Amino acid sequence: MPLRSPLPSNAPDAQTGRCVFIVDDDELVRDALGSLLRSIDLAVRAFATTEEFLGAPRTGGPCCLVLDVRLRGQSGLAFQQALLDLGQPHMPIVFMTGHGDIAMTVKAMKAGAVDFLAKPFRDQDMIDAVLAALDRDARRIEAARLLQAARTCWESLTPREREVVQHVSGGLMNKQIADRMGIAEITAKIHRGQAMRKMNARSVAQLVRTMEALGVVEAAR
Repeated sequence: MPLRSPLPSNAPDAQTGRCVFIVDDDELVRDALGSLLRSIDLAVRAFATTEEFLGAPRTGGPCCLVLDVRLRGQSGLAFQQALLDLGQPHMPIVFMTGHGDIAMTVKAMKAGAVDFLAKPFRDQDMIDAVLAALDRDARRIEAARLLQAARTCWESLTPREREVVQHVSGGLMNKQIADRMGIAEITAKIHRGQAMRKMNARSVAQLVRTMEALGVVEAAR
């Protein structure tokens, strides 16, 4: 089946709490892990194959994937690479395996895995890895929310206000901006103040960081 990005769904009934997805072809492992993670009040969805996982609805809150390296068909490492090839953010992965080696661990971690646990692992090690993965996804979700909010603010600016803040990000003062734009200094000051307010920027440094994040200006090197 075609690979789809496992990003959170916008479905109305999607959960907003933390959820752990498990993919392991061993039913006993799935049941044991599910019980362990539910014991710390996490929602759990378990699957025998990556295909089942891809077909399942996603939640609206922080998620992570606990993935076995050796699966029937596509391996866990190959699946991780396929997700990366999508070129989009995906939920953090915690790998587990009974047949791991250093090369596997290095490959998984370089590709962004949160942890790589050898079976049998301690319950606390799995809990720690899953909580770290959920924290990472929570930060990703929050960063995406803030970026979208900043984009909405930027789109609310008038063309003149955008031009002024472009000059502000270049380090120009109000008088210099006025000279560049052929307007009165007081007009440049007013545009600057309105733009700062609309962008929710308390300082020029904050404004510049936001514009860099939006790709409106290049980050300083």
